[in-house]
Amino acid sequence: MQSTTLILLLGFMATAAFYLGRGRSLALVGGPGHGLALHSLPGYYGYYVAIWVVLPALALLSAWVLLEPKLIVALVVNGLPEAYRNLPAGELNLLVNNIQNLAAGDVISVAADDMLQDAATQFNAYAAKSRQVLAVLALGVAGLGGVHAWRLINPDLRARNRVEGVIRWFLIAASSIAIFTTIGIVLSVLFEAIRFFQKVPATEFLFGLNWSPQTAIRADQVGSSGSFGAVPLFTGTMLITAIAMVVAVPVGLMTAIYLAEYSSARVRGVAKPLLEILAGIPTVVYGFFAALTVAPWVRQAGESAGIDVASESALAAGLVMGIMIIPLVSSLSDDAINAVPSAMRDGALGLGSTRSETMTKVILPAALPGIVGGILLAVSRAIGETMIVVMAAGLAANLTANPFEAVTTVTVQIVTLLVGDQEFDSAKTLAAFALGLMLFVVTLFLNVIGLSVVRKYREQYD
Repeated sequence: MQSTTLILLLGFMATAAFYLGRGRSLALVGGPGHGLALHSLPGYYGYYVAIWVVLPALALLSAWVLLEPKLIVALVVNGLPEAYRNLPAGELNLLVNNIQNLAAGDVISVAADDMLQDAATQFNAYAAKSRQVLAVLALGVAGLGGVHAWRLINPDLRARNRVEGVIRWFLIAASSIAIFTTIGIVLSVLFEAIRFFQKVPATEFLFGLNWSPQTAIRADQVGSSGSFGAVPLFTGTMLITAIAMVVAVPVGLMTAIYLAEYSSARVRGVAKPLLEILAGIPTVVYGFFAALTVAPWVRQAGESAGIDVASESALAAGLVMGIMIIPLVSSLSDDAINAVPSAMRDGALGLGSTRSETMTKVILPAALPGIVGGILLAVSRAIGETMIVVMAAGLAANLTANPFEAVTTVTVQIVTLLVGDQEFDSAKTLAAFALGLMLFVVTLFLNVIGLSVVRKYREQYD
């Protein structure tokens, strides 16, 4: 039985259990007219039985999914000839991988002889048998759980407390997944970054002025430099981000002010959806626009003014990135402005303030926490952007503050270092994790600043 079919059957059983549990609770007190004799609402008794149907079956299903592959592989390996069972661990893993690929109908790295064919057939037979056993056990456990909960129903059963307790633990589990996922991401990057700093001094990485992460695989290899000074990457990232913010913040904020306070409902209904379209355009399309339209235009404008502009410049990438971020700044600022209590707006107007004075003296200061949060989120988006920089600013790690020259960013170098087959023992590959750790630190720093600003002004206007 397929997993989808099994889950649908469990859903059907849970629905039936709900109505059976609800009906039994009402029957025990003499019908719907005597529902007040129950400790909880009748629906809670139905949910109680449905939970006993679903949770044990899902627990069994989760455990089976985790253990099944290892068990099947162990059974298949035990069925191989002794010569294959005694292979070294690496060769045995490769053999098992070929058997699994052959069983799935995929390409394998060796010729499919009779031994592999028999092992793949046995693998599929074990998998089919496992699905049958799982279906029987899961449906059986679900049925036993439903019968057990159905028999426990009585008017004094605190069904609401038990159902809400299960929901509370479910919410705690969902929150824990998000927290542990974040911790896992940070630790995975941190451990690899520590390995990098064991090979390259942290002072060279943080303060070095030359980025050329070509490391030698052999002692006589030519062209290896092994320079890991990341200052040019940080400078390029900040330069492009600054250009993007110069474009996005004024335009986005002024757009939000106009749509929130000055435009008519008809204009707002048309302009806001059109503005939001910019947020749905893929970044690779912005990259094409930057490389084919904006970059040539910037170069031609610079030549007309007698300025030498590179074919791939930070200015072109920053301008397009700023256009991409405008909807983010505008939308969040618009929400912050609309969240200001109407009493503050009406009070300022009632005291004789003009609409512009009300906006600058009352609404903007009150909405400043939300606006700052939106700007910091936009900065994080700009720092993490990759495609536009790759296509419009290039890969050259130049240490410069000139927006007319080609630069690169941290995210672009992370992608470049991890493209293709890489050895995760080399400093070149591990440098990507050190750069990722720096992005985490920068993002944390921006969040701390944002929280401090929000806390300061929230105390004043709450």
